[in-house]
Amino acid sequence: MSEPALVAGPRACLEAVRAGVAREILVIGGARPTSALREVLDAAHPLGLTVTEVTRQDLDALAPDHHGVAARIHLPEPLGERELATFAFEGDALVVVLDGVTDPQNLGAAARSAEAAGAAMLVTRTRRAADVTAAAIRASSGALLHLPHARVANIPRALQRLQDNGFTVVGLSEHAERTLFEEACPDGRVAIVLGDEGEGLARLTRETCDLLVRLPMLGRVSSLNASASLAAALYAFVLPRGGTLGA
Repeated sequence: MSEPALVAGPRACLEAVRAGVAREILVIGGARPTSALREVLDAAHPLGLTVTEVTRQDLDALAPDHHGVAARIHLPEPLGERELATFAFEGDALVVVLDGVTDPQNLGAAARSAEAAGAAMLVTRTRRAADVTAAAIRASSGALLHLPHARVANIPRALQRLQDNGFTVVGLSEHAERTLFEEACPDGRVAIVLGDEGEGLARLTRETCDLLVRLPMLGRVSSLNASASLAAALYAFVLPRGGTLGA
């Protein structure tokens, strides 16, 4: 993983503090703190984090989209394929797998949806896929700092490890015969798999899935982007099982 040294903006900085990865908070010297900035500083103070005042010009040079605050962070190494077999998943755990999403904004937005839906882990590819960058963290509103993240070289093999660990693997594919309203989400551990923004699920990934479903497209647009598709699948297909939605 290319380790981002800096994240910017109040929300991303607050989540960096809450996740325990912030090492230093940078603020504009003499600036009147906004309520969002005060929230960051209030969270950082009990942890003894260093708060450094810098000039607006210096902060602009580091992160043009800072909105008055940035944070130097340190991220742990991502999990690997072996952890998929040994991770302490709960009996109804949800895992989100992204098979080749290359846009950092899409990665961040997908992670935000996954974390909001209570996913236990995010799985992505190590090659030809978006990495965790400052832009991705910003797009995730800090969700990438809380969500356990495994990066694997081979998605079909990773899915097999999840299957061996009791997961039913459900692929979201426009080629599926049935929509997610025509299939019931399986009970127990479920992994939801999405493909890249253009080609969708790779053939071997699709063949490894236990079940394929698609989103009904009633308008003139033929598809949604990966993060929007994921959010729809999580809230219309996965969470309603067992009365989870609204509980």
